[in-house]
Amino acid sequence: MRAIAADTTPLRAFPRYRRLWTGEVVGGIGGEATYVAILMQVYALTKSPAALGIVGLVGFLPLMFGTTIGGPIIDRYDRRTILVVGGAGHVAVSLLLLVNALAAHPSVLVVYIGTGLAAFVSGIDVPARQATTPVIVDKEHVQAAISLNNVMWSLSSIAGPFLGGIVIGTLGLSWAYGLGAAAWVMTIALMWRLGSIPPAEGAAEKSGWESLKEGLRFLKGKRVIQGTFAIDLFAMIFGLPEALFPVLAVTRFGGVSAAADPSVITGGPVVGALLASVAFGALVAALTTGWTVRVKHQGQAVVWMVILWGAAITAFGFSMQLWVACLLLAVAGGADTISAVFRGTILQNSLTDDIRGRITSIHFFVVAGGPRLGNLESGLVAQWTSPAFAIVSGGVLCIAGAIGVALRNKPFWRFHAGGET
Repeated sequence: MRAIAADTTPLRAFPRYRRLWTGEVVGGIGGEATYVAILMQVYALTKSPAALGIVGLVGFLPLMFGTTIGGPIIDRYDRRTILVVGGAGHVAVSLLLLVNALAAHPSVLVVYIGTGLAAFVSGIDVPARQATTPVIVDKEHVQAAISLNNVMWSLSSIAGPFLGGIVIGTLGLSWAYGLGAAAWVMTIALMWRLGSIPPAEGAAEKSGWESLKEGLRFLKGKRVIQGTFAIDLFAMIFGLPEALFPVLAVTRFGGVSAAADPSVITGGPVVGALLASVAFGALVAALTTGWTVRVKHQGQAVVWMVILWGAAITAFGFSMQLWVACLLLAVAGGADTISAVFRGTILQNSLTDDIRGRITSIHFFVVAGGPRLGNLESGLVAQWTSPAFAIVSGGVLCIAGAIGVALRNKPFWRFHAGGET
C-alpha cells in the first residue's frame, strides 16, 4: 500500500509548503464555487451555449496578458508579496460579482468582466504559487510535492463545486460569490505567514521585457517541454466541455435552469456534481501516485493518459444517466492527474530558479488557457450542432492530437527520466 500511496513527506517536513498547500486548498474552494456560479448565472440569463462559450473567451485574453507580465514579475519580486496581492485581487472580483448578483437586473457583461479580471489575477498568482513549491522543498521531494499539489487541486475542485452547487440551489448566487470572497481572505492570511521569498540573485536586474524574451528563448529547441505543452493543449481545448455542463443539467439530467427568482438556480447541484466528478477522479489518482516514481518513460506515460482522457470524454458524450456521466468524468480526471504529475515533474526538474517563474507562467497559460479555449470551442460547436456532437467530436480530436504529438515529437515520446530536454 505504501508503494502506491502519495508521499506526504513535504507536508510534514516543510512548514512553509504546508501553509502554501493549505492556502491553495481554501482559495481553490472559493474559486471553484465562484466558477459554478458564473456558469449557472450566464446560462440562466441567456439560455445560450454560445454565451457559455464566451465565458472561456473573456477569460483567455486576460489570462494571456497576466501570464505575459506575470513571469518576469515572479522572478523579480518577493513571491509572498505577489501571492498576498493576488489574493486581494480575487477578493475584489468576488465582491464585484456579489454586488452584480444582488442587483435587481444582473448584467451578463459584469459577469464577463469579473471572469476576465479573475483570469488576469490568476495569470500572475497561480504561476507564483507553482514556482514557489520547488523553492520551499528540496529537489528530492519536488515530485512528491507536485503530486500533493494535485491532491490539493482535486480537494478544492471537489469541495468547491459541491458547496457552490448546494449554496446556489438553496440560498442563491450571491451567497456563492460571498463564499468565494471569504475563502480568499483566509488564503491571504496563510500566504502572509510564508515569510519572505526573495528572487534569485541577479534576476531582479533584468527588465520585464528582457526577462520575458529570455524565457521564450529558453524554450527554443526544448522539444520535450514543448511536447508537454502541445499535448495538454489538445486535451484541454477539445476534451474539456465544462461550458456545456449547465446545458446538460437542464436538457439531459433533469435540472431546472432557474426558478421564478433568477438569482436562485436549482440546476446548480447537477453542475456541481459533474465538475466535482472530474476532481474526485483526480483526487483518487493523486492519492495513489506513489507508483509514478518508478515510471521512467514519462513521455509515453503522458501520451497514454491523454488518450485515456479523450476516450472517457468521448463516452461521456453518449451518457444519458447522471451516475454514468459522473463515473466517466472521474476516469477522465484521474487520467489527467497522472498526466499532470509527469508533465509537471518533467518541467520543474528542467528549470533553474532564476528562470522558473517565466517558464512556469508560460506553462500555466497553456494549462489554464486550454480549458478556456475548450469552453469557447464546445459552446460554439454545441450552438451550431448539438451538445452531444460537441463533446464526442472533442474527445475524438483529443485522442488524435495525443497520437499526433507522439508521432511528430520523438524526443518527447522517447523521454526517459533524467534525460536531456
